[in-house]
Amino acid sequence: MLRLLDHIEEWLITLLIGVATIVIFVAVVHRYASGYSIPGVQDWLLSLNLSWAQELCIILFVWMAKFGAAYGVRTGIHVGVDVLINQLQPALRNKFVIFGLAAGALFTGIICVLGSHFVWENGAAYAVRSTMGLDIGDLYEGPTTPDLEWPTWMVYMAIPLGSGLMCFRFLQVMTTFIRTGELPHHDHAHVEGMDEVKPILVGEAVENAEEAEHAKGGRK
Repeated sequence: MLRLLDHIEEWLITLLIGVATIVIFVAVVHRYASGYSIPGVQDWLLSLNLSWAQELCIILFVWMAKFGAAYGVRTGIHVGVDVLINQLQPALRNKFVIFGLAAGALFTGIICVLGSHFVWENGAAYAVRSTMGLDIGDLYEGPTTPDLEWPTWMVYMAIPLGSGLMCFRFLQVMTTFIRTGELPHHDHAHVEGMDEVKPILVGEAVENAEEAEHAKGGRK
């Protein structure tokens, strides 16, 4: 299970940004192609309603932001001011780092709980009970989005899910730090998928060139 969670943010963000890119591309092509007076084609394009594309992309980007925040916790790319913390004695510094991680876990945990309650009261309870054939009583059905007409509780699920994953990542980083004393560090100069190349000094370059020239002369 933990192995499945190792890269869940990357998978979700890749899926979401891929869908958003395709939707935006199709919507832009549709908008410009509809302006050309091509018999039959223009009428068909105008009959297609893509007014929902912008709303869907906004929803996708909201979800990307929530899961991207959890990815930032796991990889250590969130901005932090630690100049003063790094000047402290190691034992005291460790306590401050643990306190900061615990505070992050507490905050995101609270947001997860409150977000779950909000989603449940905003229509999720109605949807679950009606789907299961249970008595809905006076439960609130909840509003829908303007264009897609999706239940808004489905959109707001990004809050408890994203915050819950962030809380888990804070606890994961804190546990690793207590056990090993290491924090995740992101190298902004590193490009994923590219191997690091050791720089060649000028002297080494000259020496390599001389050896290559000597080898070439030996072959003659």
